[in-house]
Amino acid sequence: MAWFSLLSLAAKTGLHVYQNRQNQKKYMSDAALLHAERMAQGKIEYKGQVLTSHEKGFKDEIVLFIIILPIILIAWSVFSGDPAAQEKLDLFFFYFNNLPTWFVWLTVGIFGSIYGLKPGLDMFKKK
Repeated sequence: MAWFSLLSLAAKTGLHVYQNRQNQKKYMSDAALLHAERMAQGKIEYKGQVLTSHEKGFKDEIVLFIIILPIILIAWSVFSGDPAAQEKLDLFFFYFNNLPTWFVWLTVGIFGSIYGLKPGLDMFKKK
């Protein structure tokens, strides 16, 4: 008899959780509809949809890895004690420092579009 009451309680809990998830989907759908209506009326900007599209990609992690890679190499060259590694790293940063301006701005634009850094870029342009 105890198993029956335990199964009944588990079924009720499962049903309650299922109903809550269905209600959540309904409310999210209603909120999305209201948001789309406000965008169509011009009351709010289109930024919300851009943020939603950024959540599904893995490009952020790739870009972050590219940014962190030189820091890892610097740490490795310092702690390994290998003078050849330090020379190669100095040469890398010498070439990196002499990149063309158009390439630097292209890179800044790519990072800005991926991470949504428009306000930061606007401040950089003002200086």
